[in-house]
Amino acid sequence: MAAATAPAESPPPTDAWEDLVTTALLGTDRRPPAGTGPAGDAAVTLLDAAAVQTVRRRAGLRPARAVRRPEPAPADPRPALPAAAVRRLTMLLTDRPGTGSGRRGTAPDLMELLPQWLATANARGYAAPPQMLPALLDAARGRTDLRAATLTFAGPRALWLARLNPDWRFALRTAPGSGARLPDASDPDRVRRLWQEGLFTERVALLAALRAEDAPAARELVATTWSTERAEDRLMFLDSLRTGLHAADEPFLEQALGDRSRNVRATAAELLSALPGSALAARMAVRAGACAAVDRTQGSPVIVVEAPLECDAGMERDGVVAKPPAGRGERSWWLGQLVESAPLGTWPARFGGRSPHAVVALPVADDWRTELHAAWCRAAVRQQDTEWARALLGSPSAPQSAGPGAVSLAERAKLLGTLEPAERAGWVAGFIATHGLSEAFQLLGVCAVPWAGPLGRAVVDALDIARDAGSYPWSFSGVMGLAERCLDPAEAARLDGLLAVPDESEDASPGAGGYWAEAFQRLVTTLRLRAAMADELAAPGHPGTG
Repeated sequence: MAAATAPAESPPPTDAWEDLVTTALLGTDRRPPAGTGPAGDAAVTLLDAAAVQTVRRRAGLRPARAVRRPEPAPADPRPALPAAAVRRLTMLLTDRPGTGSGRRGTAPDLMELLPQWLATANARGYAAPPQMLPALLDAARGRTDLRAATLTFAGPRALWLARLNPDWRFALRTAPGSGARLPDASDPDRVRRLWQEGLFTERVALLAALRAEDAPAARELVATTWSTERAEDRLMFLDSLRTGLHAADEPFLEQALGDRSRNVRATAAELLSALPGSALAARMAVRAGACAAVDRTQGSPVIVVEAPLECDAGMERDGVVAKPPAGRGERSWWLGQLVESAPLGTWPARFGGRSPHAVVALPVADDWRTELHAAWCRAAVRQQDTEWARALLGSPSAPQSAGPGAVSLAERAKLLGTLEPAERAGWVAGFIATHGLSEAFQLLGVCAVPWAGPLGRAVVDALDIARDAGSYPWSFSGVMGLAERCLDPAEAARLDGLLAVPDESEDASPGAGGYWAEAFQRLVTTLRLRAAMADELAAPGHPGTG
């Protein structure tokens, strides 16, 4: 009996696959695949063999080493969000602004209410629902203005998630805290360890907390690693010294004037100029004082200006930027920087003991008034000097809407920021009552929310006047949007009389009355929605606020 012939061994799967690849590259005419009969289709045979090998490769794939399981998410000890507030948050996060003709209809813009909702939730100290964290992080990823409030509300679990999803890595650098409990200032070892080993967000949160509690200790902590920090981190840490800025910070800030980063040097100079008793402020006072004087030889006193002829090395070290922006003269550029960095107390002494109001009222020769007053505006904001701010703002009902010193809406808004909220709101209300809403948008943006009663009434009255004038409401869409977010919800009932479509005059824009009724209806609906949001977030026994 003949011995049985042993079957040929199959090639290893890897070799077989490479053999098929080679055959496909060379072509079946030059290299027919194994198993092709005399009348067989070589191409079909090759594809069949490739299909078999594909299944074999998948079935024989060895599992990779299992990755380490992530640590459990940290606990969030804050109280749970009320059920009604959870439903409201879901609505706010899923709202998508409509597209089309541009008309908004009467429906509130829910996404624009999300910042206010987050601020209220954070003030109440609620924890974010775990199931809402992905949607919150997605919202914060798309809107940088939401990030700080969102990450505060989302808490430590948001950072835990951010470490697992590259799309949310922004949270690891922009979060106001790391989710870990910050060490107590009385435990220097833990403070130092977190400062040296923690994430950037942990370090920022630690520095902010320590600066508020023990300002000198925070400054000394920054100094321990200053020379090894990246330029952008040095800038962030230096900027944190604005909180509780004190004369004791001067030596450290003087040292930072020699930093290799221009932005760090500029910030150090700005902070030193905000300390009227600093050596830099004294140097700037001498330089600026040499540029302006009162000339009494022409009858009535007038300020004469002689701008610097050069920007020397000492000026540059003290933060003066030598090269002006395009279109700006060198001498006026240097003058503005000197004046804004000099203590405002320099000028009454320099100008015969005059008050800030009297100094601002003096005429300025040779067209230097705009430059000089603009620099005083910046100095008043930097030094938070309310007396100078009032002098530069002037009366809100003055015929010249720019005021005696402010040269732009942005500067007026910054000056208003130095005043107390009630005074700020009163000034803006007076401005709107005199000049209307055409230039009020930036000024309204610096007023506390909800708007004080007189300011809210001034805005509504001005909108009513604009409606009666026959214009379209979208000419005031910016102010109307602010009113929806900032007007006191208690004003909703007062607006009911504006919901009817008014009779249109002959010179009114076609259909304007209906559009205004629609806009006022949206305003009222939004105000009532804000009131409901506040009630849903109110703790038991704690009244809601708009």
